[in-house]
Amino acid sequence: MPQPTEIKLRLNSRLLEVHFDDGSRFELPFEYLRVFSPSAEVKGHGGGEGVLVTGKQDVGISSVEPVGNYALRLFFDDGHNTGLYSWGVLHELGSDQHANWARYLKRCEAAKSPAK
Repeated sequence: MPQPTEIKLRLNSRLLEVHFDDGSRFELPFEYLRVFSPSAEVKGHGGGEGVLVTGKQDVGISSVEPVGNYALRLFFDDGHNTGLYSWGVLHELGSDQHANWARYLKRCEAAKSPAK
């Protein structure tokens, strides 16, 4: 599993920038990190897509806390701070960002549509 070599919290642009030892580099928007939180509150306790979290366009991160040598805890300014962003989770979120976001936007659109 790739290990981070540099982590930068960019408050003005609302990005968490993560560089890994495999050469990959990701700029993860705060909104993306919030709606794809690895917490049980968001992921749910079973399979499937989990809870659809919306309305987080302006969410901020007030602080970041390292958890051992394997993860970060992100403290969002909406009060959410559960779920650990392990190095593997951060790398996966970065690698799959475009596909995840496209799927999220489709879920948001479907949630606005009247039930069939």
